[in-house]
Amino acid sequence: MTALQNRYDFVLLFDVKDGNPNGDPDAGNLPRIDAETGRGLVTDVSLKRKVRNYVGLAKGETAPFEIYVKEKAILNKQHERAYEAIGVDDLFAGDDKKRKGGDKSGEARDWMCKNFYDVRTFGAVMSTGVNCGQVRGPVQLTFGRSVDPIIAQEHSITRMAVTTEAEAEKQQGDNRTMGRKFTVPYGLYVAHGFVSAHLANQTKFSEEDLQLLWEALINMFEHDRSAARGEMTTRGLYVFKHDSQLGNAPAHTLFKRIKLGLKTGVTVARDFEDYWVEVHDTELPQGVTLQTLLG
Repeated sequence: MTALQNRYDFVLLFDVKDGNPNGDPDAGNLPRIDAETGRGLVTDVSLKRKVRNYVGLAKGETAPFEIYVKEKAILNKQHERAYEAIGVDDLFAGDDKKRKGGDKSGEARDWMCKNFYDVRTFGAVMSTGVNCGQVRGPVQLTFGRSVDPIIAQEHSITRMAVTTEAEAEKQQGDNRTMGRKFTVPYGLYVAHGFVSAHLANQTKFSEEDLQLLWEALINMFEHDRSAARGEMTTRGLYVFKHDSQLGNAPAHTLFKRIKLGLKTGVTVARDFEDYWVEVHDTELPQGVTLQTLLG
């Protein structure tokens, strides 16, 4: 695996049509919205989830591409695997299940980084119960924020069946039950990302891992279809590569080079073609190159 030698900053564009890109459980699963501006939000956690899911599908959940944070995972069981792998067979003592292992936690942490893609990519807190330490991930993402304000539409839906016989008797032969569904008619979102070469060398996040990250960001929505999410698509991935580990320009100045907005005459966007996107790739700071991986 080739060690990472460069810092990267990137801009991710994605959109949603007639779907809920990221429901808020504290608001009845309504699409997340910035209350002051009306712009839609998609959390970094949601985006990382989709990357994890894609890598799990693409690599078949085998080392070194296992996924640590996944549905129904028991995290301490994965920690126990790490200690078994490094030869600590007296991990627990007594009924209180207190970890022994002493100064072996560093070795256990390294094993977790080696075997789990998302640990060496995004980091993890693995000091709960069975202690495998903490890892600060080299790849970080911001919230996705919509270019323009969005609206959340509420739809009444019916189900032509009931769950129990008691419900059927109560409804006297009419088996229809009512529900609610929330969608965003259309929204174009922008998220920013960062890749630290220094942290990558600590977790052994490699050039091969980086290429898999780009692949996941481009294709993650293609394998995340559901009735709730409608149509979601990655529309652009613009990567700024620095020729050093520390970087050659502040990230925020680079992000300003990707500009987008509504086309003239369009008042309400309902499709990606309603927007213009400009990529200012001339006169870049010395030591920085721009790669348009999708756009």
